[in-house]
Amino acid sequence: MNIVLVILDTLRQDHVGAYGNDWIHTPHLDAFAAESVTFTRAYPESLPTLPVRRALHTGIRTYPFKNHCNYKGDFKGAPGWGPIPEELDTMPELLQAQGFRTAFITDTYHQFKPSKNFHRGFDEWIWIRGQEGDKFKSGPPPSRESIESHFPEINKEPDRLKGFLKCIARNASYRLNEKDYYSPQVFREASRWLWDNQDAEKFMMIVDSFDPHEPWDPPVYFRKLYDPDDDCKDVIHSRYGFHEGVFTPREMKRLQANYAGEVTMVDKWFGHFMENLRVTGRLKDTAVAVISDHGHNIGHDPRDKGLVCKQGHPMTRAVADLVLIVRHPQGEGAGTKCGHLVYNHDLTATLFNFAGVTPEKKIDGIDFWPTALGKSGAIREHVSVAWGPLVTVIDEEWWYNANVYGAEPLLYRYLEDPQLLNNLADKHPDICKKALKRAADDAGGAIPEYFKDFAIQPGCTPFPVKDLPLGGKAVDSR
Repeated sequence: MNIVLVILDTLRQDHVGAYGNDWIHTPHLDAFAAESVTFTRAYPESLPTLPVRRALHTGIRTYPFKNHCNYKGDFKGAPGWGPIPEELDTMPELLQAQGFRTAFITDTYHQFKPSKNFHRGFDEWIWIRGQEGDKFKSGPPPSRESIESHFPEINKEPDRLKGFLKCIARNASYRLNEKDYYSPQVFREASRWLWDNQDAEKFMMIVDSFDPHEPWDPPVYFRKLYDPDDDCKDVIHSRYGFHEGVFTPREMKRLQANYAGEVTMVDKWFGHFMENLRVTGRLKDTAVAVISDHGHNIGHDPRDKGLVCKQGHPMTRAVADLVLIVRHPQGEGAGTKCGHLVYNHDLTATLFNFAGVTPEKKIDGIDFWPTALGKSGAIREHVSVAWGPLVTVIDEEWWYNANVYGAEPLLYRYLEDPQLLNNLADKHPDICKKALKRAADDAGGAIPEYFKDFAIQPGCTPFPVKDLPLGGKAVDSR
């Protein structure tokens, strides 16, 4: 059986029709879900971008970030953000050794920064240049007017955002039509690879789209599906904090429409790729899995808690709930949903099983396909999601979120309180203690001493860091 793994960065679960959204156009993902098993409670074992992909490529947890260091040529402050360790085997390496032809097509530029090695094990790998802060184009800066067209009216954005927007504008300077946007390039290149490699007896592909990650700047006709007017600043970027007093309500509507438009663009070109799988005849013998790495808060309050960012605390469902849809070529489980807890690296174990390849070294992922088909029970009693020193522990009843030392606990009965609004941590300290122990157990039995080095590295989050690891008072965790 051939394997295709599609990764979509920053795709919120609640923005896909197959998960119940009734206002965003995702017809191709919805049609795909009708032929697949849709997982409603899938989570990353650690965040953000690179830790998620490391676990997907290897089937092994990144948390507790053992031997982490900061690498030259990249930013600092994200434990687990680094190359795949040499001692770990990757899925493409192992499948390549078993005669699979392997390909990697992506615009997720973090994987190709100095010191990174996520292209290990591929017979062909393609890096679509220019996303976000990719050092792709130099030259004179774009006009002041073009940059300020994306600044909110209140204009409280930091200078670093100006540099970010200048990089985006330079990289996109040769973009003339929809096909020149990044996600269309990724899926067109993946389709090209299918045509060029029709002789492959068996193959494995990872098609990794950085969209719908910010900047949310789709062709204007996609945005106009959700906001047809042009009477405000064209906000395309994340706030990485609270939006109140920074974006006007009108600007928030524009931001949300830009994100929705980018989701629809990604859906369209995913459909283009799926059609090429069909017409080449490979869909008959290929398992296809679609997974997101995380979502993003974009001010859909109260569930987004007043935030326009992704963060480890308060961990929201907008960030943590993953899209995970798996299509078996024989139609097993088609059109069904699986509500059991699973990790992203459980998908890796499942794809190994589909390919008929057993890793020589033990991996952490567990094949979830028997569970998905109702042939066995749950494979996980809980999952723990780590973002540096911040952890979220989820079981059949509770959603717990704090730092690894128990500071600023948030506790919700999330099936009864799906928007995570009623914090019960003070009423149930025993539940908090149990959840914190689970996070320690998942780190190997105890939180390692070196976590003190991470205590002030919470990543893209408004969590207070001044007094960590001893604790502190949260900054409006709502």
